Amino acid sequence: MRVLLDTNIVIHREASRVMNHDIGQLFNWLDKLNYTKCVHPLTSLELSKHKDGETVDTMQVKLSSYHFLKTEAPINEAIQQIIDKRDKNDNDVIDSKILNELINERVDCIISEDKGITRKAIALGVEEKVFNIDRFLEKAITENPTLVDYNVLSVQKKFFGAISVKDEFFDSFREDYQGFDSWFNKKSDEEAYVCMYDGAMGAFLYLKVEDKNESYADIQPQFESKKRLKIGTLKVTLNGLRLGERFLKIVFDNALKQKVDEIYVTIFDKRPGQKLLIRVLEQFGFVQFGTKDNGEIVLVREFNKKADKDNPRQTFPFLPRDSNIYFTSIHPDYHTELFPDSILRNESAVDYIENEPHRNAISKVYVSHAFERPIKTGDLLLFYRTGGYHAGVATTVAIVESVINNIESVEELIDICQKRTVLSTEQLKEFWNKHEKLKPFVINLLYSYSIPRRPNLKRLIELGVVEAVDKIPRGFGKITWEQLERALRNR
Repeated sequence: MRVLLDTNIVIHREASRVMNHDIGQLFNWLDKLNYTKCVHPLTSLELSKHKDGETVDTMQVKLSSYHFLKTEAPINEAIQQIIDKRDKNDNDVIDSKILNELINERVDCIISEDKGITRKAIALGVEEKVFNIDRFLEKAITENPTLVDYNVLSVQKKFFGAISVKDEFFDSFREDYQGFDSWFNKKSDEEAYVCMYDGAMGAFLYLKVEDKNESYADIQPQFESKKRLKIGTLKVTLNGLRLGERFLKIVFDNALKQKVDEIYVTIFDKRPGQKLLIRVLEQFGFVQFGTKDNGEIVLVREFNKKADKDNPRQTFPFLPRDSNIYFTSIHPDYHTELFPDSILRNESAVDYIENEPHRNAISKVYVSHAFERPIKTGDLLLFYRTGGYHAGVATTVAIVESVINNIESVEELIDICQKRTVLSTEQLKEFWNKHEKLKPFVINLLYSYSIPRRPNLKRLIELGVVEAVDKIPRGFGKITWEQLERALRNR
């Protein structure tokens, strides 16, 4: 991508006095995106007119770090009309000639703080390719979001440079990949997800977004051109804590945020830990695509919005639109334990840092005594954290994976719920004995989505999701897709 920088941008960047504090961020993004920073030959001429000779000399030296356009494009007819009819002085003509490079497709866009250039761009119909600093930064940040952050659990984002590559956790990578330490050290300014447990590394995840121009010469068969999220490095040792699912949820969250077409990972299948990880990936829709030159297998997961309500795990986290949707209440004592990413602002994240299997798992268990039991595979549940008119909030959407009814004993209930419910063994026993005739049933859920702007009960009534304070659905209250959308959008 070739970006033509107007003279005022160069002056902002190279002047001894800071005139626009966003200029550093602008150039940081240009470097991060590997854009070629172009300067028009007329920029040097403009700078030479500066009244301070010393400043002129300094600027001319600094211009050598930019890519100078070697020639000027032939004047386009539309540009010539602007020069003849609108331009009043030499500076106006220079602005038109800078726009002329864009019209002739010698550059891909222009960055300028000059409102005159913007007005001309609108007249020429190329305003979408002419940016001021603020608009360019907004576009860059929107199209290149940072990694999703997690405020709870022991998952943290850390710079590679803050992690010891000598940790024995990375020994298997050193055995499998020649030059691993060197690769790791070169990533010092990039971020990865890590999980520490009792002072030791328990899991590590590095993600990389790749655009349609990425080369995959070492993968057979060849990939089609797509935007992809690569699971660059993934290892989980504390599998009993279901960290594999936790880190896979992080992968899906980032894939959604980055709007990729596909997710892939290359992995050896030599060790038990690798084989277990492959099984988890396959459960969530990854299929073997091919192999890499070094012998790794290549697993791929399409990431379109198509959802399979009969096999929701295969298309997780997408929601099937042709399913029934139910409004479901959950008590505050259980809410954040089961759905840690849906933590409320007035709750302490410190209370949820310890690793517990039910917190880490994508697949959860919800135990209910409801008399009406219409739930089936593929249905959606909108969870409402109880709390009254102002404090009660809708927070989470989950997909029903399966329903287990007609449970015959408390021992069977405990066995079904192990490691995926917030209820302890004693609580499950109490739950079993609560009603003599109406025994609980179990819903296996997939924790799909945490609502960012959560509507409270007052707002849910305004949106028409709930009729009134005294008409909150008991058990499972059926709602429509439109009502769900209003709750998710909070408008």
